Amino acid sequence: MPQPAHANDFDFAASGRRVFAVEADGLAAVAGRIDGAFSAACRAILASRGRVVCCGMGKSGHVARKIAATLASTGTPAFYVHPGEAAHGDLGMVTDADIVLALSYSGESDEVLLLLPALKRQGNAVIAMTGREQSTLAREADIHLDVSVPAEACPLALAPTSSTTASLAMGDALAVALLEARGFTADDFARSHPAGALGRRLLLHITDVMHAGDDVPKVGPDASVSEALVEMSRKRLGMTAVVDADDRLLGLYTDGDLRRSLDDEHVDLRGTRIDAVMTRAPRTIDADALAVEAAQLMETHKINALLVVDGEHRVVGALNIHDLLRARVV
Repeated sequence: MPQPAHANDFDFAASGRRVFAVEADGLAAVAGRIDGAFSAACRAILASRGRVVCCGMGKSGHVARKIAATLASTGTPAFYVHPGEAAHGDLGMVTDADIVLALSYSGESDEVLLLLPALKRQGNAVIAMTGREQSTLAREADIHLDVSVPAEACPLALAPTSSTTASLAMGDALAVALLEARGFTADDFARSHPAGALGRRLLLHITDVMHAGDDVPKVGPDASVSEALVEMSRKRLGMTAVVDADDRLLGLYTDGDLRRSLDDEHVDLRGTRIDAVMTRAPRTIDADALAVEAAQLMETHKINALLVVDGEHRVVGALNIHDLLRARVV
Protein backbone atom coordinates (compact mmCIF):
# COMPACT_ATOMS: atom_id res chain seq x y z
CA MET A 1 0.00 0.00 0.00
CA PRO A 2 1.51 3.37 -0.98
CA GLN A 3 2.31 5.82 1.80
CA PRO A 4 -0.22 8.72 2.07
CA ALA A 5 1.21 12.03 0.98
CA HIS A 6 0.57 13.64 4.40
CA ALA A 7 2.17 10.79 6.43
CA ASN A 8 5.45 12.65 6.92
CA ASP A 9 3.63 15.54 8.58
CA PHE A 10 1.27 13.42 10.67
CA ASP A 11 1.51 13.82 14.47
CA PHE A 12 1.65 10.17 15.52
CA ALA A 13 2.35 10.99 19.17
CA ALA A 14 -0.76 13.18 19.43
CA SER A 15 -2.86 10.40 17.91
CA GLY A 16 -1.44 7.92 20.39
CA ARG A 17 -2.13 10.22 23.35
CA ARG A 18 -5.69 10.73 22.16
CA VAL A 19 -6.28 6.96 22.16
CA PHE A 20 -5.06 6.73 25.75
CA ALA A 21 -7.33 9.62 26.77
CA VAL A 22 -10.41 8.17 25.08
CA GLU A 23 -9.83 4.72 26.56
CA ALA A 24 -9.16 6.18 30.02
CA ASP A 25 -12.53 7.95 29.82
CA GLY A 26 -14.14 4.66 28.87
CA LEU A 27 -12.57 2.84 31.81
CA ALA A 28 -13.68 5.60 34.19
CA ALA A 29 -17.24 5.32 32.92
CA VAL A 30 -17.32 1.53 33.40
CA ALA A 31 -15.69 1.77 36.83
CA GLY A 32 -18.53 4.05 37.91
CA ARG A 33 -20.98 1.25 37.15
CA ILE A 34 -19.33 -1.40 39.33
CA ASP A 35 -22.33 -2.09 41.52
CA GLY A 36 -24.68 -4.79 42.73
CA ALA A 37 -24.55 -6.71 39.46
CA PHE A 38 -20.78 -7.03 39.76
CA SER A 39 -21.10 -8.26 43.35
CA ALA A 40 -23.82 -10.70 42.29
CA ALA A 41 -21.54 -12.09 39.55
CA CYS A 42 -18.71 -12.61 42.04
CA ARG A 43 -20.99 -14.33 44.55
CA ALA A 44 -22.42 -16.59 41.89
CA ILE A 45 -18.95 -17.66 40.75
CA LEU A 46 -17.78 -18.23 44.33
CA ALA A 47 -20.85 -20.34 45.09
CA SER A 48 -20.49 -22.43 41.93
CA ARG A 49 -19.24 -26.02 42.13
CA GLY A 50 -18.11 -25.83 38.51
CA ARG A 51 -15.97 -23.66 36.29
CA VAL A 52 -16.39 -20.35 34.51
CA VAL A 53 -16.88 -20.99 30.81
CA CYS A 54 -15.94 -17.86 28.84
CA CYS A 55 -17.15 -17.36 25.29
CA GLY A 56 -17.31 -14.64 22.67
CA MET A 57 -16.85 -14.05 18.96
CA GLY A 58 -14.25 -11.96 17.16
CA LYS A 59 -12.46 -9.41 19.35
CA SER A 60 -14.77 -10.34 22.23
CA GLY A 61 -13.57 -13.90 21.82
CA HIS A 62 -9.94 -12.81 22.20
CA VAL A 63 -10.86 -10.90 25.35
CA ALA A 64 -12.81 -13.90 26.67
CA ARG A 65 -9.75 -16.12 26.19
CA LYS A 66 -7.64 -13.74 28.23
CA ILE A 67 -10.26 -13.48 30.98
CA ALA A 68 -10.43 -17.28 31.20
CA ALA A 69 -6.64 -17.48 31.47
CA THR A 70 -6.53 -14.81 34.19
CA LEU A 71 -9.32 -16.45 36.19
CA ALA A 72 -7.66 -19.87 35.96
CA SER A 73 -4.28 -18.57 37.10
CA THR A 74 -5.75 -16.75 40.09
CA GLY A 75 -7.75 -19.53 41.67
CA THR A 76 -11.01 -19.60 39.70
CA PRO A 77 -11.19 -22.65 37.39
CA ALA A 78 -12.09 -21.38 33.93
CA PHE A 79 -11.69 -22.11 30.23
CA TYR A 80 -12.67 -20.64 26.88
CA VAL A 81 -15.01 -22.24 24.41
CA HIS A 82 -15.59 -20.91 20.90
CA PRO A 83 -19.33 -20.28 20.40
CA GLY A 84 -19.29 -21.63 16.86
CA GLU A 85 -17.54 -24.84 17.92
CA ALA A 86 -19.80 -25.09 20.96
CA ALA A 87 -22.83 -25.27 18.68
CA HIS A 88 -21.19 -28.20 16.87
CA GLY A 89 -20.31 -30.40 19.82
CA ASP A 90 -17.99 -28.49 22.14
CA LEU A 91 -20.97 -27.59 24.31
CA GLY A 92 -20.45 -31.08 25.71
CA MET A 93 -17.50 -29.64 27.67
CA VAL A 94 -19.92 -27.52 29.70
CA THR A 95 -21.43 -29.26 32.72
CA ASP A 96 -24.57 -28.23 34.56
CA ALA A 97 -22.41 -26.95 37.45
CA ASP A 98 -20.58 -24.42 35.27
CA ILE A 99 -21.27 -20.71 34.96
CA VAL A 100 -21.09 -19.16 31.50
CA LEU A 101 -19.52 -15.73 31.03
CA ALA A 102 -20.67 -14.55 27.60
CA LEU A 103 -19.08 -11.52 25.93
CA SER A 104 -20.68 -9.56 23.11
CA TYR A 105 -20.48 -5.77 23.02
CA SER A 106 -23.55 -5.51 20.82
CA GLY A 107 -25.29 -8.24 22.78
CA GLU A 108 -26.58 -9.60 19.48
CA SER A 109 -23.86 -12.01 18.31
CA ASP A 110 -25.77 -14.84 16.65
CA GLU A 111 -23.25 -17.53 17.60
CA VAL A 112 -23.53 -16.60 21.29
CA LEU A 113 -27.31 -16.21 21.30
CA LEU A 114 -27.68 -19.62 19.65
CA LEU A 115 -26.21 -21.23 22.77
CA LEU A 116 -28.64 -19.68 25.25
CA PRO A 117 -31.54 -22.16 24.89
CA ALA A 118 -29.25 -25.16 25.40
CA LEU A 119 -27.55 -23.52 28.38
CA LYS A 120 -30.88 -22.65 29.98
CA ARG A 121 -32.17 -26.21 29.49
CA GLN A 122 -29.05 -27.51 31.21
CA GLY A 123 -29.50 -25.05 34.08
CA ASN A 124 -26.34 -23.00 33.58
CA ALA A 125 -26.27 -19.50 35.05
CA VAL A 126 -25.26 -16.95 32.41
CA ILE A 127 -23.33 -13.76 33.15
CA ALA A 128 -23.38 -11.41 30.16
CA MET A 129 -20.86 -8.67 29.47
CA THR A 130 -22.26 -6.27 26.88
CA GLY A 131 -22.36 -2.60 25.96
CA ARG A 132 -26.16 -2.51 25.55
CA GLU A 133 -28.45 -3.09 28.49
CA GLN A 134 -31.45 -3.64 26.20
CA SER A 135 -29.74 -6.19 23.97
CA THR A 136 -30.99 -9.75 23.68
CA LEU A 137 -28.02 -11.21 25.52
CA ALA A 138 -28.30 -8.68 28.37
CA ARG A 139 -32.02 -9.39 28.80
CA GLU A 140 -31.68 -13.17 28.66
CA ALA A 141 -28.72 -13.39 31.04
CA ASP A 142 -29.09 -14.01 34.76
CA ILE A 143 -26.61 -11.22 35.52
CA HIS A 144 -25.59 -8.38 33.21
CA LEU A 145 -22.31 -6.45 33.46
CA ASP A 146 -22.53 -3.15 31.58
CA VAL A 147 -19.24 -2.34 29.82
CA SER A 148 -20.56 0.40 27.52
CA VAL A 149 -18.11 3.21 26.76
CA PRO A 150 -18.77 6.79 25.62
CA ALA A 151 -16.71 6.35 22.45
CA GLU A 152 -14.36 4.03 20.66
CA ALA A 153 -10.81 5.28 20.25
CA CYS A 154 -11.03 4.41 16.56
CA PRO A 155 -11.97 7.72 14.82
CA LEU A 156 -14.22 5.79 12.46
CA ALA A 157 -16.01 4.21 15.46
CA LEU A 158 -15.57 0.87 13.71
CA ALA A 159 -12.65 -1.01 15.27
CA PRO A 160 -13.36 -2.25 18.81
CA THR A 161 -10.86 -0.32 20.95
CA SER A 162 -12.23 1.34 24.08
CA SER A 163 -14.93 -1.33 24.32
CA THR A 164 -12.50 -4.25 24.30
CA THR A 165 -10.28 -2.45 26.83
CA ALA A 166 -13.30 -1.99 29.09
CA SER A 167 -14.30 -5.65 28.78
CA LEU A 168 -10.76 -6.74 29.54
CA ALA A 169 -10.66 -4.50 32.62
CA MET A 170 -14.00 -5.88 33.80
CA GLY A 171 -12.59 -9.39 33.50
CA ASP A 172 -9.53 -8.35 35.51
CA ALA A 173 -11.81 -6.79 38.13
CA LEU A 174 -13.72 -10.07 38.47
CA ALA A 175 -10.52 -12.09 38.76
CA VAL A 176 -8.96 -9.83 41.38
CA ALA A 177 -12.13 -9.54 43.46
CA LEU A 178 -12.47 -13.33 43.46
CA LEU A 179 -8.78 -13.73 44.25
CA GLU A 180 -9.10 -11.48 47.29
CA ALA A 181 -12.33 -13.10 48.44
CA ARG A 182 -10.74 -16.57 48.26
CA GLY A 183 -7.63 -15.47 50.17
CA PHE A 184 -5.50 -16.55 47.22
CA THR A 185 -1.78 -16.32 48.09
CA ALA A 186 1.51 -15.94 46.23
CA ASP A 187 2.21 -19.63 46.86
CA ASP A 188 -1.14 -20.53 45.28
CA PHE A 189 -0.24 -18.40 42.26
CA ALA A 190 3.16 -20.05 41.95
CA ARG A 191 1.63 -23.53 41.92
CA SER A 192 -0.22 -22.65 38.71
CA HIS A 193 2.97 -21.20 37.16
CA PRO A 194 5.63 -23.82 37.98
CA ALA A 195 7.55 -23.54 34.71
CA GLY A 196 7.79 -19.78 34.43
CA ALA A 197 9.91 -17.11 36.04
CA LEU A 198 7.13 -16.37 38.51
CA GLY A 199 7.05 -19.98 39.63
CA ARG A 200 10.80 -20.08 40.11
CA ARG A 201 10.71 -16.89 42.14
CA LEU A 202 7.86 -18.00 44.34
CA LEU A 203 8.48 -21.74 44.74
CA LEU A 204 12.26 -22.13 44.79
CA HIS A 205 13.64 -22.22 48.32
CA ILE A 206 17.17 -21.65 49.58
CA THR A 207 17.53 -25.38 50.24
CA ASP A 208 16.92 -26.02 46.52
CA VAL A 209 19.95 -24.01 45.40
CA MET A 210 22.41 -23.89 48.31
CA HIS A 211 25.56 -25.96 48.81
CA ALA A 212 25.23 -28.22 51.85
CA GLY A 213 27.19 -30.81 53.84
CA ASP A 214 30.83 -31.17 52.87
CA ASP A 215 30.40 -28.61 50.07
CA VAL A 216 30.06 -25.76 52.60
CA PRO A 217 33.41 -24.00 53.19
CA LYS A 218 34.08 -23.90 56.95
CA VAL A 219 37.12 -23.44 59.19
CA GLY A 220 37.61 -23.07 62.92
CA PRO A 221 38.56 -19.76 64.57
CA ASP A 222 42.14 -20.90 65.16
CA ALA A 223 42.82 -21.69 61.50
CA SER A 224 45.42 -19.53 59.78
CA VAL A 225 44.54 -17.23 56.92
CA SER A 226 46.38 -19.56 54.53
CA GLU A 227 44.34 -22.55 55.77
CA ALA A 228 41.16 -20.55 55.17
CA LEU A 229 42.38 -19.77 51.64
CA VAL A 230 42.89 -23.48 50.95
CA GLU A 231 39.30 -24.15 52.08
CA MET A 232 37.99 -21.32 49.93
CA SER A 233 39.88 -22.63 46.91
CA ARG A 234 38.58 -26.17 47.39
CA LYS A 235 34.93 -25.17 47.81
CA ARG A 236 35.04 -22.43 45.13
CA LEU A 237 32.41 -20.12 46.60
CA GLY A 238 34.67 -17.13 47.17
CA MET A 239 34.28 -17.31 50.94
CA THR A 240 34.50 -19.49 54.00
CA ALA A 241 32.48 -19.56 57.20
CA VAL A 242 34.30 -19.43 60.52
CA VAL A 243 32.49 -21.68 62.99
CA ASP A 244 32.87 -23.07 66.49
CA ALA A 245 32.93 -26.78 67.39
CA ASP A 246 29.12 -26.96 67.06
CA ASP A 247 29.10 -25.32 63.63
CA ARG A 248 27.68 -22.08 65.05
CA LEU A 249 28.65 -19.08 62.96
CA LEU A 250 31.42 -16.84 64.32
CA GLY A 251 32.33 -14.93 61.21
CA LEU A 252 32.96 -14.88 57.47
CA TYR A 253 36.07 -14.48 55.33
CA THR A 254 35.66 -13.58 51.66
CA ASP A 255 37.74 -12.79 48.60
CA GLY A 256 37.27 -9.13 49.46
CA ASP A 257 38.66 -9.72 52.95
CA LEU A 258 41.66 -11.45 51.36
CA ARG A 259 42.45 -8.39 49.23
CA ARG A 260 42.30 -6.21 52.32
CA SER A 261 44.55 -8.66 54.19
CA LEU A 262 47.14 -8.51 51.43
CA ASP A 263 47.25 -4.71 51.79
CA ASP A 264 47.75 -4.98 55.57
CA GLU A 265 51.41 -5.32 56.51
CA HIS A 266 50.44 -6.69 59.93
CA VAL A 267 48.74 -9.77 58.44
CA ASP A 268 50.90 -12.84 57.99
CA LEU A 269 48.99 -15.32 55.82
CA ARG A 270 50.59 -18.31 57.56
CA GLY A 271 50.69 -16.98 61.09
CA THR A 272 47.62 -14.77 61.51
CA ARG A 273 44.50 -16.51 62.84
CA ILE A 274 41.39 -16.19 60.74
CA ASP A 275 39.33 -14.86 63.65
CA ALA A 276 41.60 -11.80 63.71
CA VAL A 277 40.67 -10.74 60.18
CA MET A 278 37.23 -12.26 59.60
CA THR A 279 34.03 -10.23 59.25
CA ARG A 280 32.02 -10.65 62.42
CA ALA A 281 28.18 -10.79 62.33
CA PRO A 282 27.98 -11.19 58.52
CA ARG A 283 24.73 -11.15 56.55
CA THR A 284 23.00 -14.54 56.62
CA ILE A 285 19.73 -16.03 55.47
CA ASP A 286 17.42 -18.62 57.03
CA ALA A 287 17.25 -22.09 55.55
CA ASP A 288 13.46 -21.85 55.04
CA ALA A 289 13.64 -18.60 53.03
CA LEU A 290 12.87 -18.31 49.34
CA ALA A 291 15.73 -18.14 46.86
CA VAL A 292 14.41 -14.81 45.61
CA GLU A 293 14.90 -13.40 49.12
CA ALA A 294 18.60 -14.28 48.87
CA ALA A 295 18.78 -12.41 45.57
CA GLN A 296 17.12 -9.35 47.11
CA LEU A 297 19.47 -9.46 50.11
CA MET A 298 22.53 -9.67 47.88
CA GLU A 299 21.35 -6.78 45.73
CA THR A 300 20.46 -4.58 48.70
CA HIS A 301 23.76 -5.05 50.48
CA LYS A 302 25.96 -5.34 47.36
CA ILE A 303 27.31 -8.78 48.29
CA ASN A 304 27.86 -11.86 46.13
CA ALA A 305 27.49 -14.71 48.61
CA LEU A 306 25.51 -15.72 51.68
CA LEU A 307 25.74 -18.25 54.46
CA VAL A 308 22.60 -20.18 55.34
CA VAL A 309 21.89 -20.72 59.03
CA ASP A 310 19.29 -22.61 61.05
CA GLY A 311 17.39 -21.46 64.13
CA GLU A 312 20.41 -22.17 66.35
CA HIS A 313 22.66 -20.05 64.09
CA ARG A 314 24.47 -23.15 62.86
CA VAL A 315 25.82 -22.95 59.32
CA VAL A 316 23.85 -25.42 57.19
CA GLY A 317 24.56 -24.10 53.71
CA ALA A 318 26.13 -21.50 51.46
CA LEU A 319 25.36 -19.98 48.08
CA ASN A 320 26.59 -17.25 45.80
CA ILE A 321 25.16 -15.20 42.97
CA HIS A 322 26.18 -17.81 40.39
CA ASP A 323 23.94 -20.39 42.09
CA LEU A 324 20.99 -18.01 41.73
CA LEU A 325 21.88 -17.31 38.10
CA ARG A 326 22.01 -21.04 37.31
CA ALA A 327 18.60 -21.47 38.94
CA ARG A 328 17.34 -18.48 36.86
CA VAL A 329 16.15 -16.67 39.98
CA VAL A 330 17.96 -13.53 38.79
